[in-house]
Amino acid sequence: MPDDRPVPLDEYPVHQVPLSMRHVATGDRNAYDRCIFHVLDHEGRALLIAGLGVYPNLGVIDAYATLRTGDVLHAVRASDALGEDRMRLAVGPLRIEVAEPLRRFRLTCAHPSLSYDLTWTGDFPALWEPRHEQRRGGRLILEGRRFVQAGGVEGVIRAAGEEFRVTAGEWTGTRDRSWGVRPVPGEDGGRLAQDHPTEGFHWIWSPARFDDRFLMVITQEDADGYRSLNDATLVRPGRRDRQLGWPQAEITYRPGTRDPDRAVLHLGDPRKPLECEVEILTSSPLALGAGYPPADDWQHGTWRGPGWSDARTYDLTRPHPLAAYGVTDHAARFRFEGRIGYGIFEHGCFGRHDPSGFTGFDSVAAQGGRP
Repeated sequence: MPDDRPVPLDEYPVHQVPLSMRHVATGDRNAYDRCIFHVLDHEGRALLIAGLGVYPNLGVIDAYATLRTGDVLHAVRASDALGEDRMRLAVGPLRIEVAEPLRRFRLTCAHPSLSYDLTWTGDFPALWEPRHEQRRGGRLILEGRRFVQAGGVEGVIRAAGEEFRVTAGEWTGTRDRSWGVRPVPGEDGGRLAQDHPTEGFHWIWSPARFDDRFLMVITQEDADGYRSLNDATLVRPGRRDRQLGWPQAEITYRPGTRDPDRAVLHLGDPRKPLECEVEILTSSPLALGAGYPPADDWQHGTWRGPGWSDARTYDLTRPHPLAAYGVTDHAARFRFEGRIGYGIFEHGCFGRHDPSGFTGFDSVAAQGGRP
């Protein structure tokens, strides 16, 4: 008989449905609840990405950290059976401590190949992102709620004999929290997937932190350019958030790839257009080390048994074909309204995308950065 006793979180008045906090209100195997943190220096020397996820209906908790320095990506991943204490955000050598909700966090990793001890502090209030929903045919395959935040980071990162002293003035932090239902590996799409194949996908998720403001841009488009997700919001302390209309991205790609070299985000009212310039500093494909699809060595939510952990390095000078079909996080420098800021330009473009001129999965940019 299954153990269904109350868990510690049941002591708090946080219930949304008449269930123990051990359970979620859906039986969907793809239910998830996770976070991601970015820590980047302003010269492009290092990009640290760390995250943790819980998959209640799969009985899995997992976490990861990747650090890009030069052309090497260091990765540590860990997975375990999900326990009763949902307020203990720790898996193997990786830990996230919520020191002050929506404000301050301690991020630690204690592994010989990659270690860090960082304090991440929000400089701006957390911002809701648009509700995210995606269907395949008539089936709901993704339904998520998310918020994003930017701030400063302090502490130390060590890898491969190199040490980075992280200071708030020279490094920037962003983070994202999301929960809901999202595809997890291990499920056969069946006839529905065969009848509704993905023709193309275009994605931008871009939080940028400036000294006195925070800009968030997010878009998702289908092969024909139909937009299913759209938002551009400017956050300024003490003032109402400013909506910046229907963002349009002008991206220059490196020849022979779909890797952006730079971009211009066109924002604002058409009568008073604004431009945000994006300069790529360094990049980290999420399919390498971080467990995002289509990774072939480990993906989020997959059962690896109790107490599993893994560490490896990736040589980014070598071709990694799968990385081209996953989302990549680019540490970037932003120029907007006479200010310079830093953050993440997360981008993915696969298959056909008519607005960009890409005609299929084998279409890449030519000389000049255009298809």
